[in-house]
Amino acid sequence: MAIRGNWMYENNGGTCVAIAGADYCVIAADTRLSVGYSIYTRDYSKICKLADKCVMASSGFQGDLKALQKNLAAKHLIYQHQHNKQMSCPAMAQLLSNTLYYKRFFPYYTFNILGGLDSDGKGCVFTYDAVGSYERVGYSAHGTGAGLIIPVLDNQLKSPSPLLLPAKDAVTPLSEMEAVDLVKDVFASATERDIYTGDKVEILVINASGIRQELMELRKD
Repeated sequence: MAIRGNWMYENNGGTCVAIAGADYCVIAADTRLSVGYSIYTRDYSKICKLADKCVMASSGFQGDLKALQKNLAAKHLIYQHQHNKQMSCPAMAQLLSNTLYYKRFFPYYTFNILGGLDSDGKGCVFTYDAVGSYERVGYSAHGTGAGLIIPVLDNQLKSPSPLLLPAKDAVTPLSEMEAVDLVKDVFASATERDIYTGDKVEILVINASGIRQELMELRKD
């Protein structure tokens, strides 16, 4: 986790999770920022609002994350001036993919999840690797605790394979409150085993009425 002499990046730890429902999206991340065994701050938000119905959560190198957020904000502002409207979540997903792929030879060392509502009001979650390859899914997790969280989400949500025909919706069957409770449970569990995840979990719920924020305390050791 710590920076090495000839390595340009460092991993600041943390975990982010997103779940898409029929008319909502829940996206969450913990607030611990650390390197190795040192905690820099216990109150750092890894979630960024990109548009009214579109939010991004990221783990990895937070210096690159800030540069990526500024880049996306500038491009979104240009889009608003040219089209007199905000970008939809699927359009922002494509923009993020293009932005990451453009830097593929010296990439942003960030692992991103984009969540929000699409043009039909359905929840959508897009998951990425560091160089822009992405997929629309029903749920996703990135970061140091993802290996602990994904098996639980697989067991509880059982998203259909995108290879099945006829294609099925990727949205999860849970209600909004059940999805929020599941996110709280998986973070409480991951915090017990992952030293880079902890302190608090910041949860954003995106639905037709807007964006609602919740905070839950986690372990601080």
